[in-house]
Amino acid sequence: MDTTLRDGEQTSGVSFSISEKLTITQLLLEELHVDRVEIASARVSDGEFQAVKSILSWAETNGYADRIEVLSFVDNGVSIDWMINAGVKVQNLLTKGSLNHLTHQLKKTPEQHFAEIKHVIDLAGSNNIATNVYLEDWSNGMRNSPEYVYQMLDFLATQAIKRILLPDTLGILTPGETAKFITDIKSKYPEVHFDFHAHNDYDLGTANVLEAVKCGISGLHLTVNGMGERAGNAAMASAVAVIKDFAAEVDVQIKESSIYKVSKLVETFSGVRIPSNKPIVGDHVFTQTAGIHADGDNKNNLYFNDLLPERFGRKRSYALGKTSGKANIEKNLQELGLKLNDADLKKVTQRVIELGDKKETVTKEDLPYIISDVLDSNLYEEKVVVESYVLMNSMGLRPSATISVVIEGEKFEENAQGDGQFDAFMNALTKVYNKKERSLPKLIDYAVRIAPGSNSDALCETIITWETDNMKIFITRGLDSDQTVCAIKATQKMLNII
Repeated sequence: MDTTLRDGEQTSGVSFSISEKLTITQLLLEELHVDRVEIASARVSDGEFQAVKSILSWAETNGYADRIEVLSFVDNGVSIDWMINAGVKVQNLLTKGSLNHLTHQLKKTPEQHFAEIKHVIDLAGSNNIATNVYLEDWSNGMRNSPEYVYQMLDFLATQAIKRILLPDTLGILTPGETAKFITDIKSKYPEVHFDFHAHNDYDLGTANVLEAVKCGISGLHLTVNGMGERAGNAAMASAVAVIKDFAAEVDVQIKESSIYKVSKLVETFSGVRIPSNKPIVGDHVFTQTAGIHADGDNKNNLYFNDLLPERFGRKRSYALGKTSGKANIEKNLQELGLKLNDADLKKVTQRVIELGDKKETVTKEDLPYIISDVLDSNLYEEKVVVESYVLMNSMGLRPSATISVVIEGEKFEENAQGDGQFDAFMNALTKVYNKKERSLPKLIDYAVRIAPGSNSDALCETIITWETDNMKIFITRGLDSDQTVCAIKATQKMLNII
């Protein structure tokens, strides 16, 4: 059962709209193939009521009404009336699973609590609403008041209910405790359907889910991206992966290849970013960074495990940066359909490492620009160097540039203003070349581009087209994360070419 829309929505700051809840429900059932969806708590708000009505209307039309569930309360039938009006067919009734909760929150005896639960179950049955029962704080109950838990289970075993739901409400269980508690309960009540509902406060949610499955639990409650109160719930993606890989005897119908798609949609709707290193769905979990890993993958997939990205509708990538080796570059070039000789590959690799050292982001899409930049630089001897520059751009004042240029060992410094920083730079450079009694080519075209899908800190390429006095046209390129610096680099190439 997926409870992203109920328990997951209890993530701080998250509130799904009616249309978002409907869309997520549809994807969970029809795309991801979960068995049941818990979509709301009864009596929360008018908006929640309208969302439940909308989802149940769609579910009725498409044959999913008995797979849509709502959390309800022992409230003498108030929740039942709410659910009848919303069209709900299945309630998950919240009861007390520990003596501590019963005594201090409800201030009632077990017998009083059981009588009230029975009244709600009977009322639901008379209105054609099926009942599952949550034992809130069950894990603490098993630790500190097991006699009460078994008294509760003895009572529930006599009631007209479908499932008993065992939540680790505060995320306190260890895998060993999970295994023991569920084994004990399953052996005592072998015919009862039990669900396990794991929270993740100690980051043990997935481990506890695996133990529960190995011990014969009949159902699991999970959330997309591990959303939920405090540290969240056991995550759908991780739980499905570990069950498929480490409990192969258990049949799981979840469509793994749709997990990432649903995960990203929930990220968008919830506004809760997925950590980049989150297993299965994080942006970087299928990215090899170290060059030795790419080399090993080239030779015999030495750094692969069973979590192949294709299982989850994803692809493996090889990061480009200061730890990149030639193997990383080659892997990315293969995807682009490019091949370099060893000498050029070594130069490109060195340029990528230099950019990584400057903390600049390098992507696969940047590689053609880097190759162009590096190989262009081999076409001429560098006799002119723009040694340093200061670019000023202040509101209300014309942009200015102060530059220092070394031409065949001779240093020149000049200052100029212009319509923009690069125009000021070119005006200062023109003054330098006037001193040398030389003219500069005319700039006839100027284009800037970044790789598709890049961010504001991405590498960009500036392509400048020049025309000499004798009408010769040529192009130079500059590569950097700053557009003006790109243009200056392209200009330095021009100076060396002329």
